[in-house]
Amino acid sequence: MTTTVQDLGSVDTAAVTDALSRGNCGEVAGDAGRRAQYSADASNYRQIPLAVVFPRERRHVLNTLGVCRRLGVPVTSRGAGTSTSGQAVGAGVVLDFSRFFNRLLALDPQARTATVQPGIVLDDLQTAAAEHGLLFGADPSTHSRCTLGGMIGNNACGTHSVAWGRTADNVAELEVVTYRGTVVHLGEMTQDEIDDAMAAGDDRAQLIASLYQLAQSNLATLRTKLGQFPRQVSGYALEHLLPENRFNLARALVGSEGTLAVVLSATVRLIPPPPARALVVLGFQDACAAADAVPSLLDHRLLALEGLDQALTDIVTRPETRAAIDTLPAARAWLFAEIGGTPDELPRRAEALAASARQADGFTGSEVIADPARARRLWRIREDGAGLATRLPGPGGGSEAWPGWEDAAVPPDQLGSYLRQFTELLGHHQLQGAVYGHFGEGCLHVRINFDFTTEEGTAVFRAFVTDAAELIAAHGGSLSGEHGDGQARSALLPLMYGPDIIALFEEFKSIWDPDNGLNPGMIVHPLPVDGNLRVSPHRTPLPLTTVLPFHADGGDFAKATRRCVGVGKCRSAGHRGDVMCPSYRVTLDERDSTRGRARLLYEMTQGEVITDGWRSTEVRDALDLCLSCKGCSVDCPVGVDVATYKSEFLHHHYKGRVRPASHYTMGWLPLLSRLAARMPRLVNALTSSRLASLIKRLGGIAAQRNLPQFADQTFLTWFRSRTPQGEGHRGPVMLWVDSFNNHFTPDVLKAGVDVLESAGFRVQVPDGTQCCGLTWITTGQLSIARRIARRTTTALGPAAGAGIPIVGLEPSCTAALRSDLAELLDGNADARAIAGSTVTLAELLIHQASDWQPPLIETSSISQTHCHQHATSGFSADSTLLRRMGVDNTTLDSGCCGLAGNFGFERGHYDVSVAAGEQVLLPAVRAADLDTHILADGFSCRTQISQQTDRTGTHVAQLIARALPPSVPSS
Repeated sequence: MTTTVQDLGSVDTAAVTDALSRGNCGEVAGDAGRRAQYSADASNYRQIPLAVVFPRERRHVLNTLGVCRRLGVPVTSRGAGTSTSGQAVGAGVVLDFSRFFNRLLALDPQARTATVQPGIVLDDLQTAAAEHGLLFGADPSTHSRCTLGGMIGNNACGTHSVAWGRTADNVAELEVVTYRGTVVHLGEMTQDEIDDAMAAGDDRAQLIASLYQLAQSNLATLRTKLGQFPRQVSGYALEHLLPENRFNLARALVGSEGTLAVVLSATVRLIPPPPARALVVLGFQDACAAADAVPSLLDHRLLALEGLDQALTDIVTRPETRAAIDTLPAARAWLFAEIGGTPDELPRRAEALAASARQADGFTGSEVIADPARARRLWRIREDGAGLATRLPGPGGGSEAWPGWEDAAVPPDQLGSYLRQFTELLGHHQLQGAVYGHFGEGCLHVRINFDFTTEEGTAVFRAFVTDAAELIAAHGGSLSGEHGDGQARSALLPLMYGPDIIALFEEFKSIWDPDNGLNPGMIVHPLPVDGNLRVSPHRTPLPLTTVLPFHADGGDFAKATRRCVGVGKCRSAGHRGDVMCPSYRVTLDERDSTRGRARLLYEMTQGEVITDGWRSTEVRDALDLCLSCKGCSVDCPVGVDVATYKSEFLHHHYKGRVRPASHYTMGWLPLLSRLAARMPRLVNALTSSRLASLIKRLGGIAAQRNLPQFADQTFLTWFRSRTPQGEGHRGPVMLWVDSFNNHFTPDVLKAGVDVLESAGFRVQVPDGTQCCGLTWITTGQLSIARRIARRTTTALGPAAGAGIPIVGLEPSCTAALRSDLAELLDGNADARAIAGSTVTLAELLIHQASDWQPPLIETSSISQTHCHQHATSGFSADSTLLRRMGVDNTTLDSGCCGLAGNFGFERGHYDVSVAAGEQVLLPAVRAADLDTHILADGFSCRTQISQQTDRTGTHVAQLIARALPPSVPSS
């Protein structure tokens, strides 16, 4: 006998997992780690599922529904988990389509259609369509990771919906299955087709007959209350059942948030893009003035009209993006207007658009962005808005800001009025948030600094969203403009629609899902807006004391881990130019994403699902494939820094316990290298002999890796026996002698000396043999790392205090001096001074020796940016230096090389390490012409290149040194 789907208190997780596993449902997981990873989406809500299923085939979906129906367990469909309203989390079984059920089934360029499985990522569809000169019109900002199934669930719209419509406008047909197992093909239907379907006498006939009767009985209501403007997304889209809309059941199901049926496949329409586009930025005194200008601008056949408030742009910290913002027209709010057409007509149309904007009150200026790279950087601000706006500027990292009222929409002619009253409402409740969104369609996004940690703050949240719903209703608007209602707004729908429409919604749901087995609590029979909150005053986090200060989060590790609000940019496997997250790009497993790891760490701080605190094996295993590349610290729009969290966790997890062997070999490599330097030839002979496999096995090192060879002479030995060259007229510079180059590739440091002396510097090195502590940091041996950091500050502090630049040639060690040192020695003035004095070689030459002319080298190169350099300083100075040298350089959008210090050498990591390198870097190296230089400043990057290709990497210092004139002795 089945239980009621809502009654899950007595349902046993193990029993559900076992039944699903025996039921041929695909990959099934019911362990605490998986359940914690899927406990939240990008919303304020948290529900721990009973199990997670990853279907590979159509029958796996059908079987899962069959098992859940027998057990009386509800099902929640999930794509990328980027929903901001809570409809992608549920207390039953979560069906994750994104991992395996994600294929492009067909693409017909002549018909301009594509048929896809629901887990396909939008960008993957766009890539396939682009080969035929086509695209899918709806393009939300999460396009690099959102799935078509999720877009269908929420009726996603995106930046270009003002021209190309919502997801519903671009869906031709759907194949779905109900909770009771009825498979139905949905699309437009003529009256004859409706009559034939109803006469069939099967389950499908009963479904269509009930839906037809619902529509025929409520024609006037459907015509006057629903579908009144494009962004009226809240509730069910019953207007598509009207005869004039051809009883389109596919469009009626779009936006139903997984509450009616499960999508098995979708056929969507594709369109040709315009031949050229132009971005016109229009400045205004404030966001309200920008909103007032919208109606007059819509006559210009725009592709997009997006609004950004200065409160959002003020949050941006990426240097290249910050530079693009600083040159915008002076304003406190901007409209980003995109036009499309032929290259010849765009300048005229851009000027006409600007002329219209000039007539608006509060207009401050305009600019046509002709540089495509700058335009991309500006659009990135808009795309990252959901993440950027989660931390408002302020002390201690700023206040947390949350969704919950981030998606309301009004008819565009009501936008200015609504925004003014909405701003007043924020002030009335003493709240604030950064506004941005699809101004061209009256849809506003905003993250608000609700305080969910207290009863009072939660009460303010309830009161505010209720008042805001009434405000939207007064303006003829919609609670949701594209994100769906979910748990965030479903309970507020009566304020927008009234009882008659709500009753129709309930009947519509009952026709499709009489058992309430699909995503219960969404849209109808709603869960309360303040139930299942991810942050709640009713849960007390575990008292976890940390070694690192976490100043940006007020010293609160739980707050640090909940920086992850779930926007899922780390799941952008095909997104180039970013580093995060190398292991996820290989495995495509949520556990290996920045978000998945942050979720687990947050659940660890709560002690409910992950119960062992710092000793958690679930967290340890999830962090195992983290490369500590630090890419997330800069690429994540919220600044989640899993590398730092991992160091902190490993410190506590292994405190007083035996560590993995690699922590002693790779973690203590700087000290072991000093011992090896006394007899390098003997050590090299041993590590190259038959004993190598035993050495690697005992040391926790991957059997497939060749161990690096120690140099016959360290750089320090060479340097301290030489005579300085050059005049040194620029004064002293402190060369940081990192352990990797000192012991393995001293020629890199020697080349650095030649370059620095040629540029007029007098090169010094620290006394003794120093270390930044990086290998101890990445392996979580923070007590030792702190002792080493104190030695480093003693050695470098006087130089930094005297204003002497500290130049590093190994990017990972340079990054450690710039960031980790001050974290380890919180409050240490010398550590802060060292961080401020440390520069890369390119930064020193560009900014402190700008009159020095490097040698001209008419050559070509490809360059791999070290992931730690990407996170701390970027590659712009290097690019400038290479241009001055005449080098035709291509910077690879390759992400991390995959070796990442100790990671790629550790046993169990080899396959992921190589696969990460094979995504871009290694194929690019193999394809490069033999006379093309392979530039890689990182020791790890050069090692990966040399071990996986027949080429070798060159440090930029070596490239310069080899071209220096004979007057400067070459080493």
